[in-house]
Amino acid sequence: MQQPNLFSEKKEAANEPLPLRQRAIEWVQHGWRPAGTLFAVCLALLFAWSVVNGRHGLSTWYQQRTQEKQLKKEIQDLQQENAHLRNHVERLKSDPDAIEHEAREKLHYAKPGEVIYTLPPDPQTPPPAQPAGIGR
Repeated sequence: MQQPNLFSEKKEAANEPLPLRQRAIEWVQHGWRPAGTLFAVCLALLFAWSVVNGRHGLSTWYQQRTQEKQLKKEIQDLQQENAHLRNHVERLKSDPDAIEHEAREKLHYAKPGEVIYTLPPDPQTPPPAQPAGIGR
């Protein structure tokens, strides 16, 4: 007696088209891993792009960090200028020689009998432009 060949039944079954429902079930059973892997890779790439270029990403963080350093330097410069001006005001309030020096320099005041000489501006710097109609 001849034993039935198990492979022959599968060959016959392979030649027959499977119903749509059974093919869909087989695809889900065998295709979920590659599809899930592809989905996970796409999700990871989207997350990486968001970390670098997103609204709160690394590029935005770097720009804000640069701006913060610039503003801190500007604040420090303004604080130094304030301290200098505060010292200047205190000197003008208490020191008569400082007041006299300021009046002579800024307002071109002179004591009786003194002559003030004003030198022309450097030839390298252009003379200040006068508005139209003045000096004519």
